[in-house]
Amino acid sequence: MEEKDIILQIENLSKQYRLGVIGTGTISHDLNRWWHKIRGKEDPYLKIGEKNARTTVGDSNYVWALKDVSFNVEKGEVLGIIGKNGAGKSTLLKLLSKVTMPTTGIIRSKGRIASLLEVGTGFHPELTGKENIFLNGAILGMTKAEIASKFDEIVAFAGVQRYVNTPVKRYSSGMKVRLAFAVAAHLEPEILVVDEVLAVGDAEFQKKAIGKMQDIAKGEGRTVLFVSHDMTNIQNLCTKSILLENGGMVMHGDTEDVIKHYLQDSEETYVKSLKDHRNRKKGTQEFMQKITIGDGSSKVISGKDVTIRVDLDLNSLEEFSIGYLFKNEKGQVLMASNTMQYGKKLLPEKGKNSIDIIIKDLPLAPASYSVSLFLGNGKFDIDIIEDAITFPVFWEHEHILPPPKKWGSTFGITLWEY
Repeated sequence: MEEKDIILQIENLSKQYRLGVIGTGTISHDLNRWWHKIRGKEDPYLKIGEKNARTTVGDSNYVWALKDVSFNVEKGEVLGIIGKNGAGKSTLLKLLSKVTMPTTGIIRSKGRIASLLEVGTGFHPELTGKENIFLNGAILGMTKAEIASKFDEIVAFAGVQRYVNTPVKRYSSGMKVRLAFAVAAHLEPEILVVDEVLAVGDAEFQKKAIGKMQDIAKGEGRTVLFVSHDMTNIQNLCTKSILLENGGMVMHGDTEDVIKHYLQDSEETYVKSLKDHRNRKKGTQEFMQKITIGDGSSKVISGKDVTIRVDLDLNSLEEFSIGYLFKNEKGQVLMASNTMQYGKKLLPEKGKNSIDIIIKDLPLAPASYSVSLFLGNGKFDIDIIEDAITFPVFWEHEHILPPPKKWGSTFGITLWEY
């Protein structure tokens, strides 16, 4: 790779935060840092070896949100950034956008960077949409004439013609995102940084935004960094991707390989306790205790039978019903069923504490899916858990190619007679 093709270079980038209510700039810590510095010693607060593991309690008051991340991005490349919540994705984008400064490491970039990190970022709530467009353009270093030449295109793309002279504080979240993306994309930055805020927009706008990012990279030769939990969008849009985990970069390469590694290595396994589940609907009871997909360890394969076992505690029920619902990464419902459909009245039996849901020839394309569960007492639902478990589905048909992402989330094995 020639040096001139590299538009963004990251070397050993790290960001450290202090836990609790006191910032890192306390007098005692500043003095300690100063004392070590004049003696030629390493900063004592940069020796923390702990990972950013959100599920475990560490011994230190400091945590690395990002640690020793290095990679290069070429001009015209669309780089996907994936990882679980807390992996360091948003921290990385904030560092690249200069919202916050790195603790250690170097960022080298060529040209202007425009960022879309959070709803309303960069907008002054008291200014109108029009005034904010010109304000953002000025921040990017554009002249008033340059901004004016793009103004109509920005407003049309965002679909806010009627509200362009209204203060932004009166905009809905979706309107703010549409306008913010339109401004960032049309003011011609060399590097466009987009966090997962596009999820706020509706399906039609998301499609427009993805198309615009493709145009920016392929047609205009500019660079895009894109964070998303939607693996379909990452697959369709990004040429290369990086995978972050606990603040570190574990993989950088072709998007398909990175996504496959992410799904295979995900801690969102095929077994999950449902006790104290954060997505359990408030006011409902804890009758459902655990969910197991298949045997709990083997991969789920497209087109093969799969069994979902739900462990139950039914001591206080006289009868019950149960249902499930599959959703894709966009939250779209793909299929659902419940025992009431079949006129089944289930009666609790002593010593029987689980039910198997058997789905024949699972018609889901390779991707990540969630299962929601609903348990009723014959009259209404009394235990509801949205997205009870999320798990990957894989493709292992020797003589059949996997369907492209653009064909959708479901598929049917077809016999062709000629």
